[in-house]
Amino acid sequence: MTLWDRDDLMKDVGERPKASNDFEIVASESISDKSSALNVEASLKASFLGGLVQVDGSAKYLNDSKSSRNQARVTLKYKATTKIQELSMNHLGRGNVKHPYVFDQGLATHVVTAILYGAQAFFVFDREVSEQEDHQDVQGNLKVIIKKIPLLSVEGEGSLKMEEKDKESVDKFSCRFYGDFCLPKPPTTFQDAIKVYQSLPGLLGDKAVPVKVWLLPLTALDSSAAKLVRQISTRLVQEAQRVLEDFSELEMRYNDVLGTSTAQQFPQIDKKMKTFKEMCSEFKLEFQQTLAKKLPSIRGGGEEEAELAEILKKRHSSPFSSKSLNEWMDCKEREIYTLMSFTRMMKNTKIISSQNDLYKESLSAEHVVCFVFTSLGKDEPYLSALYRYLKGKTNKQTNQTSWLVCSISFSCSFLMFSTTTLTLMM
Repeated sequence: MTLWDRDDLMKDVGERPKASNDFEIVASESISDKSSALNVEASLKASFLGGLVQVDGSAKYLNDSKSSRNQARVTLKYKATTKIQELSMNHLGRGNVKHPYVFDQGLATHVVTAILYGAQAFFVFDREVSEQEDHQDVQGNLKVIIKKIPLLSVEGEGSLKMEEKDKESVDKFSCRFYGDFCLPKPPTTFQDAIKVYQSLPGLLGDKAVPVKVWLLPLTALDSSAAKLVRQISTRLVQEAQRVLEDFSELEMRYNDVLGTSTAQQFPQIDKKMKTFKEMCSEFKLEFQQTLAKKLPSIRGGGEEEAELAEILKKRHSSPFSSKSLNEWMDCKEREIYTLMSFTRMMKNTKIISSQNDLYKESLSAEHVVCFVFTSLGKDEPYLSALYRYLKGKTNKQTNQTSWLVCSISFSCSFLMFSTTTLTLMM
């Protein structure tokens, strides 16, 4: 769709150079900071949160999230600009629009009046943090090394020109690349990242892409044109953002729990955590679908902004509130740590997950000591509350004290059989 013929549009477009190169470190993983790194304003951010905007190139960085809290992460952003193209009064002056019927159709609210060309790239560096390491120290060291990338060089045979202790550190880094550059192979290591970073200025050439646009309301050209009735308030956009960030944090927490040997040894825990994960994913998807439906209607004046405020309020008073979700996760993590403590104290003890398996093991033992965790198989009232809410069987928050059962119980029994001695735990 255009207001002018292509030939008229191109011959009067002004162009001037705007050459620049810059880099910065992004140490935070919040949606807010990633949006800021891409210069995404509140209105566009709201559309992204609701899934109304499909991202590509460097903007795919918005979708990148840590999968574990045991990851230290630092991102290096590279940005280059080349030129600006802009419309002139030969386009925007009174009577110069060649296709005024566009105003009557109401298919657009703004026209692009200027475009800044260039390219952006994001190098996302991750490093796993072990239990023996301090996360903050690892994060700080990672940041210090990443800051050096613009100054580093790769010598012959791919060796890095840096101190030995730093070389040992970077061997533990992984890298992901999101950019507007066409690379034969994306970098996966620190060494690869340095080579790619050094080659970026040469890769740009005449392949620059739009990195920023300036918009003019169509009503400035014709008062009958369609217009944006209202913007979504920044406060509500930030609240919607916090909802999705809450779920991103939860995803890391239950991924960490599911990755423990304890969760794999006790199938009851694994099953409950996977059920919780699935219901959180379902609620998050429904929340985003609701945003996608409401945002265009509110902007067009079909609904009031209060509709979105009510959706956010309803979530806050539901079983899926941030407080309830995190309290339940706190309970499960304490349960995991308790089980870890017991299993570490009783090394070389076999873990049995069912009565049938216990019976099979006991047939070959003279003495069997059973240390039974009786609470693991109990029903979870909170998971039931989440399920009922998703199925629309409850609209109001019930008593949270009946949801959250944060305890672990066990019993010990001694059985007599023939042959050898075996200690079992279930």
